[in-house]
Amino acid sequence: MSQVYVIGAGIHPFGRHDGKSGLDLGVDATKLALNDCGLEWSNVEAAFGGSSASGNADALMPRMGLTGIQFINVANGCATGGSAVLSAYWAIKAGEFDTALAVGFDKHPRGSFNPDPEKYGLPQWYGDTGLMLTTQFFALKIQRYMHDHGISARTLARVASKAFENGSRTPHAWRRAAMDQGAILASRMISDPLTQYMFCSPSEGGVALILASEKKARELGRTQVRLRSAAVKTRPENSFEVFSPSLSVERGETPTMLAARAAFDKAGLGPKDIDVAQLQDTESGAEIMHMAENGFCRDGDQEQWLADGLTALGGQLPINTDGGCIACGEPIGASGLRQVYENVLQLRGKAENRQVENARLAYSQVYGAPGLAAVAILEKI
Repeated sequence: MSQVYVIGAGIHPFGRHDGKSGLDLGVDATKLALNDCGLEWSNVEAAFGGSSASGNADALMPRMGLTGIQFINVANGCATGGSAVLSAYWAIKAGEFDTALAVGFDKHPRGSFNPDPEKYGLPQWYGDTGLMLTTQFFALKIQRYMHDHGISARTLARVASKAFENGSRTPHAWRRAAMDQGAILASRMISDPLTQYMFCSPSEGGVALILASEKKARELGRTQVRLRSAAVKTRPENSFEVFSPSLSVERGETPTMLAARAAFDKAGLGPKDIDVAQLQDTESGAEIMHMAENGFCRDGDQEQWLADGLTALGGQLPINTDGGCIACGEPIGASGLRQVYENVLQLRGKAENRQVENARLAYSQVYGAPGLAAVAILEKI
């Protein structure tokens, strides 16, 4: 089976872009990715893409050129981008194609996401009572976690402050101003214990990655970054995930735990091997819980890790080096791809003033409704 390389990467900055459609953002990102690796659109043999609010991703084709390319639309909640990467990875690893595009874009309206309960197999009353509002779910989940594992509100603020600091260094981030912990704690309470600046916001953006077989990567001289493994897993019994209508007394594993284990096993690696990580941070609590679920620390250790700056730039394991969802916002189709894009920059040594020194192995994990996770591990060659 072929080794798989990331040979091209392009991003349209995240934020708000009046006068541009979500499709425009995806087209821009795709052109940048092609330019990055020196390929023409006609050289791309397969594509996998997703968008939640901006139509089908294959609407790119008339704009890019009708070449007869195999294009498969992907929809997997906030893990859509990670699922597109996995699909392109499989297609090349199986030997079916030498080049494949993974693309995602979105342009969400202002305000919180407004999911339809019936699309998730839930009755309409579940939404009418406000239980589909994800801010409430994430607050309740981190409340319980804080109680069980001794996590403080100050640690939630440390995560957000780190995100804004990293975002201030990142050209593609939306929130480009640093913010101290006091201001974050003092901001408007949205869902206790999470304040306004501990949450990400729906946003706009586009990301495209070009993946290639080893043969094609060598032909183009683009073997710097290898996609060592990728995995997607869904929720098991007794997990408590977004839109879960109940909480089991007996707690089980999570989709992130399953995806992390699968990706590490396929790569022949463990959490201690990773030099830089991008983790789903829908809000501060998500990053904290995902640190443990991905195996980087034990439950409760996050309190000391954050206090000691171990996840900051220059720390033991820098996490969300571009500011994550908190600083970049979350356009659903593009969010997981943004994580991989950032890791590509880190491994190429092109992350400028947020560069992690001597980064060789980079990890990304994205989480989506109604309870699934996608993980990708990149390696510098």
